[in-house]
Amino acid sequence: MGRMGKRKGAAGEREAAREISRVLNVDARRGVQFKGGPQSPDVSTALDNHILFEVKRTERFKLYDAVDQARADGGGKPSIVLHRANGRPWVAVIPLDDLATISEILANREDLTD
Repeated sequence: MGRMGKRKGAAGEREAAREISRVLNVDARRGVQFKGGPQSPDVSTALDNHILFEVKRTERFKLYDAVDQARADGGGKPSIVLHRANGRPWVAVIPLDDLATISEILANREDLTD
């Protein structure tokens, strides 16, 4: 990936973090910036131990590649892939098998201590 693509990706991660904060009412930050390593999540939140957020800010979105990457990076955690193309709104992709688990996590997040 070239320098412009990396900048677009980093800007997308910051933008996605703001949107997660707005929609889910949870503190969210760009993962690499906040945690400081290439293995950090794209977006870091208080839900990191329970949900992985994968961000794709691209015109050529490959749905199943993104879902597979999120699943591999999540280590068994349910995942949400966030995607936005130029001039379009953010969308969330959640594997159907993860939907009930994510819903329960979000509904009970005040009870989460780890």
